[in-house]
Amino acid sequence: MQKLTSCPYNEAQKLSLDLANAKLLSEWIPVYNSLERVIAKGVTCKKDLPSFNNSALDGYAINYKDIGKKLKIKETIFAGDSFSGILEENECYKIMTGAKIPSDADTIVAFENAEILEDNFVQIPQNIKKGNAFRVKGEEISYGDTLFSDGTIINSSCVALLASQGISQVEVYKKLSIAIFSTGNELREPWESANEDEIYNVNSSSLIALFEEYGFKADYCGVIPDNLEQSKAYFQKMKSYDFLVTTGGISMGEADFVEDALLYNGLKSLFHGINIKPGRPTMIGKMDNTIVASMPGNPLAAYVNAFLFLIPLLKKLQGNNDFEHKKIKAKIAKELKLKAKRTNLVLGNFKDGLFNVTMNNKYGSGMITPIFKSNAILITSNEQSLICKNEEIEIILFKGSF
Repeated sequence: MQKLTSCPYNEAQKLSLDLANAKLLSEWIPVYNSLERVIAKGVTCKKDLPSFNNSALDGYAINYKDIGKKLKIKETIFAGDSFSGILEENECYKIMTGAKIPSDADTIVAFENAEILEDNFVQIPQNIKKGNAFRVKGEEISYGDTLFSDGTIINSSCVALLASQGISQVEVYKKLSIAIFSTGNELREPWESANEDEIYNVNSSSLIALFEEYGFKADYCGVIPDNLEQSKAYFQKMKSYDFLVTTGGISMGEADFVEDALLYNGLKSLFHGINIKPGRPTMIGKMDNTIVASMPGNPLAAYVNAFLFLIPLLKKLQGNNDFEHKKIKAKIAKELKLKAKRTNLVLGNFKDGLFNVTMNNKYGSGMITPIFKSNAILITSNEQSLICKNEEIEIILFKGSF
């Protein structure tokens, strides 16, 4: 096994993201089933939105030259009607919301702003602007305009826009196939009984859930025994996956066989070990066409590193242009002392512009509750040994915290 190195945080991040360079396959799927998928080919406007001049409210369609006059209601136009009529002098139309406006009208007066008179006449007020409540054909989007570029992740508003174009199928990138393993003879699954000397397998459940929060589905493939030959056989069968995630078994312990088993199967690692706390024993590389990410065995370190490294990598691999975590500015609530010459990953809670460090930063990488208590993370520079109270910092929010 190679000795753990100390790859800087920023370099490790760049090296891992550089793995996302393969040409992606695409498929056509129904729009109603496309949430969180990534558009593979740009979509253009096929029908002006709106597709005809229409009324934004219930009222009277007039020619602006007749503002302030007493007008006779010539016709009532409902949504869906096709009416071309010609207004004579001192005439108007009664029109309903969404109805097509005839070419001889250019302004809409709301019912409540006009005075109804006898014999089907209405008094139009003087203080109405020309073009009031007149929705112009193509004012939102015109034919040929770009609706979405490739690499756009589809949300519910995208679905609404696609539906407005009569688009029922959309071309998206195929979903990545992801496998997740844990390692360790001491692990028991949550549905099993565990004695005092055994621990429950937290990592697989937490990482599967984390991936799902960001639109990725992972297959849980079990616990790899602490045995080199068995580990070799496990990984040999996993080369059909796009992405393989392991937790544990890559430190310097005598029972840590994961790296050796992966190297046996052709792994070319980019780095093994990052100069961060928590989560130094992290390894990312490629095994034939499969990207391999080996996270620490400790739950907090595994979760945080998967969030910081794997979520952006998976997004980029899936074709998403917007793959980087967004940073926001905050002020730190209390003074924070740090060990310099490494990148510190500091959990905390962000509220009302302030970042409160979780448990005064006194928690271990094997803990679980600090993750639950936190909604944000601070990534320090190698040089930082002190952050003063109210000093401005940049943090990343966990999903669901904003």
